[in-house]
Amino acid sequence: MKTLRKIFKCTLYFLLVPASYIVVSLTLSAITIERNKSDEVPDKTIYLASNGVHLDIVLPKEGIESKLLSHLRHKPNENYLAFGWGDKEFYLNTPTWNDLTLNTAFKAVFFKGSALIHVTRYQNKQSHWIKIEITESELRKLNNYLYETFELNNNEEKILLKRQGYTTRDDFYKAKGSFSFYKTCNSWVNTGFKSSGMKSCLWTPFDFGLMNKYK
Repeated sequence: MKTLRKIFKCTLYFLLVPASYIVVSLTLSAITIERNKSDEVPDKTIYLASNGVHLDIVLPKEGIESKLLSHLRHKPNENYLAFGWGDKEFYLNTPTWNDLTLNTAFKAVFFKGSALIHVTRYQNKQSHWIKIEITESELRKLNNYLYETFELNNNEEKILLKRQGYTTRDDFYKAKGSFSFYKTCNSWVNTGFKSSGMKSCLWTPFDFGLMNKYK
């Protein structure tokens, strides 16, 4: 009987951790950090996109500063670049939720691994992107946030992973930081918005947390 009680308690504690995480995540995702007040007119456009797992910050090429654009693979007719950040193994092995395994999720949350920036190139604007109007100073801060996430080599160049992305129009680059239950690919995007003075969640590990603020 004592053994059964111990098993029940262990099972309850095991289930309580993810349940608490979800409750806290949903609560903090619902809390809005309002945009910083400014006299500037929002005359620049960016986009927010999701593939169902990873959020991306999408910038028109004319809104990308030269230091961020340098050493990124792109063609003249590719007019938009989408930036996402995440754990290396999680990114490479989980392009969609259907590809997620318990082993991949466990390693990403509990073991510190290499981080990547995923850059996807588009010729045209996609219908599922969420349009966001921002100011020039917000765009400048966002450019700097993205640039500072890249890991650079000794020549101050971005480091391209020697492996093709999911398609022929996307690539992975080495990045700073490590994925955890607190810092996810989507909280990274949210932090970018927050540090740029844009409307954001207090904190969110989910893609819908930030997307709901702009729908």
